[in-house]
Order: sequence, then C-alpha cells, then structure tokens
Amino acid sequence: MPYVSLILSRIGKAVIVLLAILVFNFFLIHAAPGDPAAVMAGEAGATDQQFLEDLRERFGLDQSLPVQLWRYMSGVVQLDFGYSYRRQMPVLDLILARLPATLLLTGAAFVISLTFGIIAGTLAAMRAKRPSGSIIMGLSLLFYATPLYWVAMMAVLVFSVMLDWLPAYGYSTVGAGYTGLTHVGDVAMHLILPALTLGLFFMAVYTRMTRTSMLSISQQDFVKTARAKGLAPGVIQRRHILRNALLPIITLAGLQAGQMVGGAVLTETVFAWPGIGRLMYESLMQRDYNLLLGIFFFCALLVILFNMFTDVIYRLADPRIKQSAA
Repeated sequence: MPYVSLILSRIGKAVIVLLAILVFNFFLIHAAPGDPAAVMAGEAGATDQQFLEDLRERFGLDQSLPVQLWRYMSGVVQLDFGYSYRRQMPVLDLILARLPATLLLTGAAFVISLTFGIIAGTLAAMRAKRPSGSIIMGLSLLFYATPLYWVAMMAVLVFSVMLDWLPAYGYSTVGAGYTGLTHVGDVAMHLILPALTLGLFFMAVYTRMTRTSMLSISQQDFVKTARAKGLAPGVIQRRHILRNALLPIITLAGLQAGQMVGGAVLTETVFAWPGIGRLMYESLMQRDYNLLLGIFFFCALLVILFNMFTDVIYRLADPRIKQSAA
C-alpha cells in the first residue's frame, strides 16, 4: 500500500507538471519568429495574400492565442494533438510511427553507457593510484568534453567511409527486404554507431560518478570494519562499496535517461535515424507548430515517467528511505 500511495502521488504531480509544460511550450512556440502559413505558401509557390489568409483560417492560425490554446488543450485531453501542417497527417500518428526508433536508440545507448560507465568507474576507483586509473579518467574527461555532433561525424568518417565496417545512416538497408532474424541483424548493425555515439557522453558521466562515489564510501567506518574482519578485497568492493555507491548512480541514471531523448536530436540528424529527434528538427525548420508541441509533450512525458520509475527503484534499492519522504 505505501508504494501504491507513492505512485498515485507521483501521477497527480505528473499531470500538473504536464499541463504546465503544455501551456509554457504553447506560448514559447508561438513567440518564435516565423509564420507557418508563409512557409506552406512558399512551398506551394504562391505569394497571394488571400491564399495566406485562407491557410491561416484553415488551420485556425487567424484566431487569438487564448482561443488557440483552449482548442489545443481541449484536444490534448482527448488525445488529439492536432494536424501536421506540412505532412498533412495527424500529429499522434506521426509521433507513434517514429517513437519506437527513438526508444530503441536511447534504450541501447542507456544500457551501453550505464554498463560500461559503472565498469570503468569501478576499475578507476580500484586503481586510483595507478597509471591505468588516470588513463580511464582522462578518456572519460575527453568523451565528456567532446561535442556530440563531432563524435558522430568522426564515427561516420572512420567506421563507415574509411574502414567500411558499419552502415553510415538509416534504420535498415533500403530496398533489401530483409525479414526475421536477418532484419533484426540489419537493424542492429545500423544501431551500433548512433547508440555508441550517444552513449559515450553519458558513459563518461557515469564513470566519473562511480569512481567518486566508491572512493568516498571506501573511507566509511563500515568499510574499515569489513577490512578489520579480514574479508577479501573483492568481497568488500562488490558487497560493501559498489553496492552503496550505486545509489546515487540510480538517481543520476533516471535523470539522464530522459535527457537522452533530447540528445538524440543531434544523433538522429547526423545518422538519419528515423526517430522523433529528427522529426523535431524537421518540424522546427518547417514551423510545424502542432507537430512540435506534440513532440515536446511526449518528450516531457518520457522524462516524467523515467523520473517516477527511478523514484520507485531508488526506494526499493535503499529501504532506509521513508515512504513519507515522497
């Protein structure tokens, strides 16, 4: 029951946050320069003022912002996110078609960054006074400081153009018609470069956090007591130091899992990955307000869901946290 009340409390707060985000994003998008009607008219090769007014009337752009906001919020409550000006399709259908690709990319990058980040951080902590530990931390600092788009372009140049080991772009081989396990393998080959590129930055963060947390916990009294009892160093590292060091990593991982969706914009654009990150970039260039608002809503929803999940996992991992703290 305490966990049920915790989840219900988090859901109530999440609804309020989502409503606030919807209103803020609506006014933010409409405050940006550019006119969707002018963009659509330019693509149609028309400059007639009457044609522009017809477009604004057709998509409700001629109404005041409060009226447009009310219509939009009323539609969202009914899971109607409007119509894409540019693509002539419902926004919800467009996002749901692209969402699986983004979840696959961010999920793979999350697993890679968290797994290898914890392993590298553990090795760096165990070899803190050795050259190998300094090398690990130097590489993590390098990956942390290097711009994501530069890493993506260098990965394409080296592994696709020069070595021809991995495909440079896309979700799968165009026109190949693969099915079954062959299709899965083809998608996996296309996933390697974007997932590694996106995961490198976050892996560097987890490496540094794990090392710092382990070094701090290794000085605690209960660890000194374990050493005094004669426990093996490996047992102390695994059961006493690493286990407690993972608690802040869980919190950080939950926060950055949502950030990966935002980081996927650059990665998906460079690698032509057909996810909502690339769709967000295209809709921004086309001033497609409804599509942008829908993407922002789903990104915010994913971040909130990740945070709620992390909150529950953190309380399961550390029973010392009281449920009333929620």
